[in-house]
This record gives sequence, structure tokens and C-alpha cells, in this order.
Amino acid sequence: MTMIFAWWNQICLVGGEPEMVARSHEDDFPSSIQKLPILTKAKTNFTTSADVDRQVSEALSQGQSLYDLDVTQLKDLKPSIIDLCNVCSIDLVSVQRVAMTMNPVPDIVTLNPTSVTEVMESITTVGTAIGRAKEAAMIRSQLEGRIQRCRNVAMQAKKETPDYRPKRVMFFEWTDPIYPGGHWTPEMIEIAGGVHPINGPATPSRRVTSDAVLSVDPEVLIICPCGLDLPATRKEYDILMTKDWFRTLANRASTIVLVDGNQMFNRSGPRLVECTEWLVMLLHNRPEFEPAGFPWERIK
Repeated sequence: MTMIFAWWNQICLVGGEPEMVARSHEDDFPSSIQKLPILTKAKTNFTTSADVDRQVSEALSQGQSLYDLDVTQLKDLKPSIIDLCNVCSIDLVSVQRVAMTMNPVPDIVTLNPTSVTEVMESITTVGTAIGRAKEAAMIRSQLEGRIQRCRNVAMQAKKETPDYRPKRVMFFEWTDPIYPGGHWTPEMIEIAGGVHPINGPATPSRRVTSDAVLSVDPEVLIICPCGLDLPATRKEYDILMTKDWFRTLANRASTIVLVDGNQMFNRSGPRLVECTEWLVMLLHNRPEFEPAGFPWERIK
């Protein structure tokens, strides 16, 4: 039996869903896993981006975890494997501490991807851990083929346009304070034929100033706050539009879009391939690359 804290996409992708016995509060895709018990809970309550940042900062300054873990239920389920992502889930030490008190002690598979390549490698790692290496290899090959197709569009555009210049993109992973896209997101933008000047590939998201954002003069603004659905993202966009610096940015930009950051971009799973395809659609006006049902809306 497998209990998962962040790699539900990979496990389901390689056919391991029947072996899953629990999930974290963030695990909601595919919808069929939502029947599983939830073992974690965020200690923060979303109101606005600025308020969540305050809550997180206070918790971290006091040495507190950002999540609660249902230890009793975890022990009752007796999973043989716990899959854990260091990027976006409960901290490893907390899980290890509980696991060492269990009998038998479960194996812990922990990953820390920072790039598209490492996300693809995680499929192999997870598939091997649950005894589905062959299925993982097949799925990984298919996904990498789709990524290469995205690269080909960008390379073709550069080849066919003598004065080709990649569009400058500003990806908002958080809006107040401002955190630009990090880890795999800048790389995905580059694969699709754009450039993310304010933060490079395989670099964690970091807090930046509004002046820094204005200085790169982005043509494309993607508002995709981590963990927020489209209705919440619209509210954050409305708050941004009350700020002089952002209105200046918006007036200069040729494209402004909102994306569901709970489903897309901010989780290190195979749907990042869909996000890369969506970027190809957005940056090159190639509607055939837009994934069916992709949760976004165009503002400008």
C-alpha cells in the first residue's frame, strides 16, 4: 500500500492508483482520488496574498510547521511507502519522525525537482518505487515526446523569422509580495520560445520588487498564484489593478492572462507538459496546442 503527500499524479499516471490509501489536503487530481482520507492540513487560511505571506512568515519565524499531520490515521493505515515532495508538501523531518515509530517502518521516497528534466525523472523514481518501472518508462517517453514537440515549434519560429526575438514573460507565482515563477517554470517558458528575464531556470522563486518587474518590461503577464483557483486569482488581479506600478505594467503589456495556479504550473507533476503546450499556444498563437479544458482566461 502507498500513502502519498505530493506525487499522486505520477502514481496514478503509471497505474498505481488502486494501491493508494491516503492523500494530502492538496491532492485533488485526478478527481477519483478525492475519496481517499486526507492526512494533512494547512495551518494558513487564505484571505489575500499579503495576509497569507504574513501568516507564513510568522509561523516560520517561530519555527513552526506550515502543516498539521494526522499521525493517528497515518499509523492506522500502515502504508508500506510514503511518497513525499520537498518542494511543496509537509516537511521531511516531521514525516520521518512519525515513520520511525511505525511497525513496520514504511519506505520514504522523497524528491526535490527543480527542472523539467528532474520532474520527468521523478516519474521513473516513483514508478520504480511502486513496482511499475515499465509503465513509468513508457509514460515518460510519451511526455518527453510532447515536450520535444514544443521545442520544435520554438525552433521553427526562430528559423523562419530572421529578426525573431523571444517574448519577455513575467510569471506571477505570488502577487503580494511579488514572487516570480521559479524552479521549472522559467525553463518551460524557454522551451515554449519565450524568456523569463527576472528569474532563470532551475532557480527557486524569490521575492522581488515592483521596480525589478517594471525594469524587465515584460510583454506577457501570466498571473498564476500558487494554490489559488481562477475565482481567487481574479480577486488578486483586481487588487493588483489598484496599484499604480501594476497598471503601468498592464498598459505596456500586449498580453495578460489568468491561470488556475491550484491545478497548473505550481505542482511538480505531468500536467506541467500541458502547461508547456499551453505556453506554445499563448506565445505563438497556435490554438491546436491548447490542452482541452485548460483553466485560464484572457484579460488582454
